[in-house]
Amino acid sequence: MSTEAGTDAGTDVGRPGGPGAAGAPDATAGRAPSTRAPVHAASGHRLGAAHPRQEGPADLRLVPPALAAWAVAALVLDAPANWAVGVAACSLLLAGALLLRPVRDRRRGQRRGRSRGGRHAALAALLLCVAASTASAALHGADLRRGPVPTLARQFATVTAEVEVTADPRLTRPRVRGNRAVPPTVLIEADVRRVTETGGATAVTRTPVLLLVDVGGETGNRAPDKPPKDSRAPSTGPGTSRWLGLLPTTRLRVTARSAPPRQRGDRIAAVLRVRADRRPPDVVAEPSATQRLAGRLRAGLREATEDLPADARALLPGLVVGDTSRVTPELEEAFKETDLTHTLAVSGANFTIVLALLLGPPGLSQRSERRGLAPRLGLHLRTTALLGGLLALAFVVVCRPDPSVLRAAACGSVALLALATGRRRSLLPALATAVLLLVLYDPWLSRSYGFLLSVLATGALLTLAPRWSAALRRRRVPPRLAEALAAAGAAQALCAPVVVVLSERVSLVGVPCNLLAEFAVAPATVLGFAALATAPVLMPLAKALAWCGGWPAGWIAEIARTGAALPGAGVDWPGSWAGAALLALVTVGVLLVGRRLLRHPWWCGVCALLLVLVVVQPPPLPRVIKGWPPQGWRMVMCDVGQGDALVLAAGENTGVVVDAGPDPALVDHCLRSLGITRVPLVLLTHFHADHVAGLSGVLRGRSVGAIETTALAEPADQAEAVRRRAAAHGVPVRRAAAGEQRRSGPLSWQVLWPPPSPPTTAAPGTEGGPNDASVTLLVRTAGLRLLLLGDLEPPAQRALARSPAAAALHGVDVLKVAHHGSAHQDFALIRHVAPRLALISCGEENSYGHPAPDTVAALRAQGATVLRTDRDGALAVAGTGRELRVAGD
Repeated sequence: MSTEAGTDAGTDVGRPGGPGAAGAPDATAGRAPSTRAPVHAASGHRLGAAHPRQEGPADLRLVPPALAAWAVAALVLDAPANWAVGVAACSLLLAGALLLRPVRDRRRGQRRGRSRGGRHAALAALLLCVAASTASAALHGADLRRGPVPTLARQFATVTAEVEVTADPRLTRPRVRGNRAVPPTVLIEADVRRVTETGGATAVTRTPVLLLVDVGGETGNRAPDKPPKDSRAPSTGPGTSRWLGLLPTTRLRVTARSAPPRQRGDRIAAVLRVRADRRPPDVVAEPSATQRLAGRLRAGLREATEDLPADARALLPGLVVGDTSRVTPELEEAFKETDLTHTLAVSGANFTIVLALLLGPPGLSQRSERRGLAPRLGLHLRTTALLGGLLALAFVVVCRPDPSVLRAAACGSVALLALATGRRRSLLPALATAVLLLVLYDPWLSRSYGFLLSVLATGALLTLAPRWSAALRRRRVPPRLAEALAAAGAAQALCAPVVVVLSERVSLVGVPCNLLAEFAVAPATVLGFAALATAPVLMPLAKALAWCGGWPAGWIAEIARTGAALPGAGVDWPGSWAGAALLALVTVGVLLVGRRLLRHPWWCGVCALLLVLVVVQPPPLPRVIKGWPPQGWRMVMCDVGQGDALVLAAGENTGVVVDAGPDPALVDHCLRSLGITRVPLVLLTHFHADHVAGLSGVLRGRSVGAIETTALAEPADQAEAVRRRAAAHGVPVRRAAAGEQRRSGPLSWQVLWPPPSPPTTAAPGTEGGPNDASVTLLVRTAGLRLLLLGDLEPPAQRALARSPAAAALHGVDVLKVAHHGSAHQDFALIRHVAPRLALISCGEENSYGHPAPDTVAALRAQGATVLRTDRDGALAVAGTGRELRVAGD
């Protein structure tokens, strides 16, 4: 820390009669000592402006040691022990030689320049940090190789273990594997304290592991005592809720099958898969008193937010303590699209906002020593520092003292210190010190993307943001707006290359969405913390505070949903470090060009207009630029991976949707690209997850008239999920019946299958059951006939060929091939249908081998043009009965 910072730290400007800043003129010399106002140490004025250039060049001496310790920790964690010992020993020997050399020279009567001695000391400090980081990383890495657990994991042995929970349990998001939905699994980070192999001896150890708890098919992320307010977040059974309610430091006894981690470099030595079978956890020891207190506070906040609207109810606990258990996958995806994910995690911003209550708002603290509650209450600087420390301790306890929270507290303190004192010259060393101490405390942070993003964002606030803000103010931008624009832009510029590695996408709406959300984050966080503190003693007041905090929280959710719904919200980008380097180069180029454009307001306006057009994409624009969707399209087969989703044009911005695919985001993207805002009917051919799991993406932000399904409600869990989502959006559900004929605008269709009693058992070697109960449609539009077979298997296809409707199927224009083009086809039906165009929806490199070569060959033998989404992307059929056209996205 620089001398200037130390002078400021020792200045008791809050104490009546206390001395002012060293060397600063007394702006209140005519007043009595007891009433003297605070004097800004940098400017000598009570509200003096402490600009970065007034404080000289940045002090970067601690930056190289911090970066070196960071890099060494990342490399040494899984390195052999002898290699780590060698690095540490060599570093210590070199550091000692550098430190002893000036002493030896002085004894010999040789005088060296002060600069050379300073360089030797700096290099020695770097080597000492490398040695310390190597030792710490080697010790932490050894935890993964020590004891019997890693050996048992390599043998996939079944063990009985006593484990201590180290973090809050969490639930995996539902996902689709093939045609089935994989139930969520409870994930618990823990340390094995005692392990017993089946029929073996017991060993005492301390090894980090990950528990995967299979709770017997229960799904969701809510407790079962009350029905969920948003059916997009399914309810849990009692077994799941008990596992999710475990607090850190709780000790459990589990019987599990062990396995090594899938990826090398994880901070766990083994994975323990526990078959809970709806049984509650076997608790050996209760959590500590501190964790019980934190658990009661967090539970009180959840209870206080129970009656809020769905989005506010999900977001407020996340903003305050990082509790995202109620955040739905759709809302989480919207936050990712708009680069607002950091608001859902415990970050330095949370801690900054809390301390701002004590020290003052960031926008004003640049111009005075202290502007919060502390000076208004007449508190001394030492008392203020003590209260700040207590707030930090409470923050860490409530939000869990895991590495991410400690990182947030450290980086948040540094960012707030920058704003509160205006001494940015001394704050880069403070940030470097925080990085160094955190990496030495927990070397695994060196491989954490979250840690990297926190440091980059904090560094942007300390280096780029002040200069950008000053440049904007020189161009007559209002100060507060200039500061907000500079902070958001600087953080985006430095963090975007790292974010793109994780998301493979660059958000074009991240900066404006963060600017709009910034005004709501502080009040939501403050009111949320107030509700957290009052919930244990006065729940009605806590609910009132939570209701007030729900308004800004709902505003943030609305910003995320609106930004993510824009057609050009983001662009795909290579998700590799080469892609990150390319994005960094592009960012530098944009900044250089933008700096010149600031001198030409008209060009700035033109660029802003072009960016708005790219993001909003008015309906004619995509068609002109990309040719998508083609003019006069009649049907689009969406590219949703291994699944089915079709859209039939039914008028302006209107479409009938047949199946919804496995992923809500993919089908939503397809509908947005087509400009579909009204859906008179969603027809789900059957209840396999690769056809219905994406239903929430269809319902998102659109007017939906009704949902039709097959009569066979199997699989039962997916049928129930469809009914639950429909009820949440107020959409009626009815069953499709053979012979039913309907029309919507220029579109008409007839239901051909299933009969009143569809097959309920599978034929040998087939899926049968739900597949043979698929709703089959014959669609007529603009003189075209389209046959949509769902996932019919050969028995149902043969029965359809013998039905009275078979006569109308000869020579159709377009065939949606059954079951993703699998080998299970009735080739007699293909010969009878003889389509001009055959479309197959399947996932790229799917494990089923879809489409089967024999099926493709049989279609081509009938003269059909065969197209598939895994190679051709989304497919659009246009034209009329005489002129059939097809285009790919």
